This record gives sequence, structure tokens and C-alpha cells, in this order.
Amino acid sequence: MDPVVTRYAPPHPVRLRLVLAPLVQGATDPTARRTADGWWLTARFAAGAATLLLRERADGVEARAWGPGAEQAIASVPALLGAEDDDSGFEPGRHPLVARLHHETPGLRLARAGRILPYLVPTVLGQKVTGIEQKSAWRQLVTRYGEAAPGPAPLGMRVVPEAAVWRRIPSWVWHRAGVGPQRSDTLMRVFAVADALERGAVLPGAEAGRRLRTVAGVGPWTVAETLQRSHGDPDAVSVGDLHLCKRVGTALAGRRVDDDGMLELLEPWRGHRQRVVRLIEAAGIGYERHGPRLAIPEHRAR
Repeated sequence: MDPVVTRYAPPHPVRLRLVLAPLVQGATDPTARRTADGWWLTARFAAGAATLLLRERADGVEARAWGPGAEQAIASVPALLGAEDDDSGFEPGRHPLVARLHHETPGLRLARAGRILPYLVPTVLGQKVTGIEQKSAWRQLVTRYGEAAPGPAPLGMRVVPEAAVWRRIPSWVWHRAGVGPQRSDTLMRVFAVADALERGAVLPGAEAGRRLRTVAGVGPWTVAETLQRSHGDPDAVSVGDLHLCKRVGTALAGRRVDDDGMLELLEPWRGHRQRVVRLIEAAGIGYERHGPRLAIPEHRAR
């Protein structure tokens, strides 16, 4: 199977690690892998499944794609790597740290993946649980029900299942993957209207968000996390995140704050608030934690 090949050479720097990191569900994500060859991603398009390999070159990014959806995968590369990311009106100089981070990470662009379901599903899986639990559930379910990645993808890579496949997963499998009834029921409601939600990927973010909010169990945090990835929304802030407000507060004010405090700190960049968050995340700025970590329950023996 010969790949479809292109080279993306934008007028601005692109660093794959900075651009693609938010799209990946940790090191065990079966839909993404970073190897010595480059960044491997799988996706499902209207024409079918595809595997995409991205490599940084001196003159741009080389892209190769395999599978029935290869042509569409190649066509998606510019938006995926931030070609539609418009930072007009962004003023990093409003805060010295933001100015420094913006200067130090010129290759950070906001990716627009152009698909809803592959980012909505893991976001719902992450509602009110630890990141470890979320990533484990995603890995188990996609590995079991996704199809093998086309082309020479690394062993174990999978393509996200279609909505019809997700709908057929029995309740006991969700349970064994550590997904409780509240989240699995939300996902079943998502899959029931998956086509309508997916059509939102080509609509403005506000309309896509409105459609997402019509599903019971999909709230502001879930909508923001999804639109950050599907649309590259530069202003969608994940209000309700246990850790984000504390990270932003520590970075911009030197202290932990709550969601209201975070929004107040980000207000000077309205229209680009998520861009500021990404700069903070990419820099690895954390916060001092107190107390024991949350215990992760064992579901497999129940």
C-alpha cells in the first residue's frame, strides 16, 4: 500500500510536540504514538480509516497517510497543525510570564482536528475521575473495539470505533473498564445522536457547542475540552477542572485560585484565554499540592 504524501511548509514555525500534545490521551493512547520515525496518528474520515505519519523537516512537516481515508487525512494536515489558528488581537505583553512563554514557544499552534467524537468520548470518560482512570478506560475500549490501523503503523495502534460499534458495547464491559453508569449512560446518549454532533465539526464553535449541550451529561467542562481539540477554539476554558485553576493561579498570580479567580486572571486575554492556558501547560507550570492523592478503585474484580 503506497502512502499519500505531502509537505506542509507554513510561514511560521510548527513544533509537533507542542501542537499535537493536547490531542493525545497519554503514552498508552492506541490512536497516537511517537517514535523515532515521527508522530503516528489514526483517524476515521467519511472515506474510511487512515493512519497519518508526521515528521518535522528543516523546510516544514512531511506527512504520509495510508488507508481508505488517506486523501482526507492529508487534506486535514494544515488545520491539524494550526493553519487556521488566528492570534490576531492576542497581546502577550499584558503579563511578563505570558510574554516570555509566547516568545519561547513560537512553534505552538492550536490544532483544529475537525472531528468531534474522538475527543468528546475521552472527555466524557474523564468526567470526575483521575487522568489515570480516564486514560486506562480509553486504552482498553479502543484497543478492544477499534480496528487495526492501516499501513505500517506501530504494533497495537487502533482507529477509533464508529458510533454504531460504541453503541453495541455491553454494560459489563464499561464496568470492567472502570466506567460507571453515569458516564456510560452519557456516552450512549452521545452515540444516539453522533451524526448530528459530528456535523458540528464543520460549523462555528458556538453552534457545535450548542449541539453538544443538548446531550444530558455534557456540560461546560466537557464542551470546552472538546472544542479546544475539534475546533482549535482559542477562548474555550475548561471551567470545572480540578487542577487547571490552580495551575493558572500559580502561574499568573503566584497562588492557587478557584475557577472564578482563574477567569478573572484570564479576562485581559478574552478571545484568547485558552491560548494563555496552553502556553502555561506547555511550559509545565504546576502548583504545590497538599494531602493524599485520590485512590483509584479496582473494578475488574467486582
